[in-house]
Amino acid sequence: MSQAFEAKAPPLTENPDGVILVVGTRVPLETVVTAFDAGATPEEITQQYPSLGLADVYAVIAHVLANRETVDVYVAERRAAGAVLRAEIEQGAPLQALRARLLARRSADSAQ
Repeated sequence: MSQAFEAKAPPLTENPDGVILVVGTRVPLETVVTAFDAGATPEEITQQYPSLGLADVYAVIAHVLANRETVDVYVAERRAAGAVLRAEIEQGAPLQALRARLLARRSADSAQ
């Protein structure tokens, strides 16, 4: 007797940098999780990210719901890594001096 359905692994893959992506796309798992947590439906997520298939989004969301704690840890780690990278980039660029010059120019223009 054969089964009525076949269980499939979620359409997720890990790239060499350790980022989990939806198979066949460059869309990271945390993007789908963030959109879903913000209230987007799978249909809305596929509209925002046309490279995603609707069946894949449903499968990813099912995986997220079944493994919420693990996924939340992964997403938190990715966000922390992003914050560290953002801080490194901002330290490398003298944005404070640029901001001060732009504000001074705005003040000078509005005084005239």
